[in-house]
Amino acid sequence: MAGSVSWQPSCQLAALKLRARILSETRQFFSERGVLEVDTPLLSSATVTDLHLASIAATVDLPNHKSPLQMYLQTSPEFAMKRLLASGSGPIYQTSKSFRNGESGKRHNPEFTMLEWYRPGFDLAALMDEVAEFISSVAGLQTPDVMTYQQAFEAHLGINPHRVDDDVLHQLAKEKTGITGDSLSRDDYLDLLLSHCIEAHLGHDRPVFMTEYPASQASLAKVKEINGVLLAQRFELYVNGLELANGYDELVDGEEQLRRFESDNNERQINGLPEVAIDYRLVDALKAGLPECSGVALGLDRLQMVMQGASSIGEVIAFPVERA
Repeated sequence: MAGSVSWQPSCQLAALKLRARILSETRQFFSERGVLEVDTPLLSSATVTDLHLASIAATVDLPNHKSPLQMYLQTSPEFAMKRLLASGSGPIYQTSKSFRNGESGKRHNPEFTMLEWYRPGFDLAALMDEVAEFISSVAGLQTPDVMTYQQAFEAHLGINPHRVDDDVLHQLAKEKTGITGDSLSRDDYLDLLLSHCIEAHLGHDRPVFMTEYPASQASLAKVKEINGVLLAQRFELYVNGLELANGYDELVDGEEQLRRFESDNNERQINGLPEVAIDYRLVDALKAGLPECSGVALGLDRLQMVMQGASSIGEVIAFPVERA
C-alpha cells in the first residue's frame, strides 16, 4: 500500500558526502601509486565454496539458450580480478558492490561495498604497510600494531589455539559462548571464541593487524611452517573491535586451489550444505600463471562507520536491505 513504507534514506546527507570523498581519495591514492582501476562483473557462473559464505543465486535468461543460466552475485571481485592478474594486468584495484546471503544486522548488509586490490611482487609485510598508508591517508587512522592469532588467544583466553586439545577447546567454547554441537569443527570452535571473546577487544588504542592464522583457515592464501606449526599467510585488520580488511599472500598453485575447492564441497556435503559450482576459470588462470602477489579486501562501509563513529551500517549507506 502506498505510504506504508519509508522511502527515505537511512543515512544523513553528510554520510553521502563523506562516501563521495572516500571514493575520490581512494582513486587518488591508487592513481598516485600506479595501480590500475578495473571493473569486473557482478554476475558469475561460479561462486565461492567457503562453508561460511552464502552466495545469492540469480537466474539469467539469454536468447538462443534453451534453458536459463544459473549464476551468482559475487561475494567479492576476487576471482575475476585474479584472472586479470594472470592475463598480465599488473597491480589492480576496484571498488565494487558485493553480495552475501543471510548477512544482515548492525555490521552487515546483504549488499555492501568492497575495496579490493592486488600487488604483484608485494609480500604480506609490504601489503600491510600499504594498507596502513591507505587508512592513514583516507581515514586519518594510526599505523596499526601487529599481533599473531596465537598471541590474541593467549592474551584473552590463556590458550595456544594451534596446540590446545580438542576436548579442552570444546569445553572452553561451551563455557564462554554457551554453544556446542556434534557438527562443529575445531575451526568452528576457534571462530566462536574469536568472535565472542576476542574481537571486541581488538584495535581500540590503535588499529591492529592479526596475522598467522591456522593453516585450516588459509582459504586462498599460502601456508608456511613457522616454529613447527603450519600457518596461513594472511592478516585481518581490526579497528574498535570491528574487522575492516582481510589480506592474503595469494596462493598461486592451481592444483592446490582446486584441491581446496573440492575439500570445501566435501565439507559442505557432510554438513548438509549445498555444493557450489567450482570456478574452473580461476583454476585454469592459476595454472596458466598467477604472478606472486598479495591482495586485500577492505569493507568501505565499515571504514566509513569508523570514520563517522557510526554504530550501524544503516548510518553510512542510503538504503539497507530493509529499505531497498
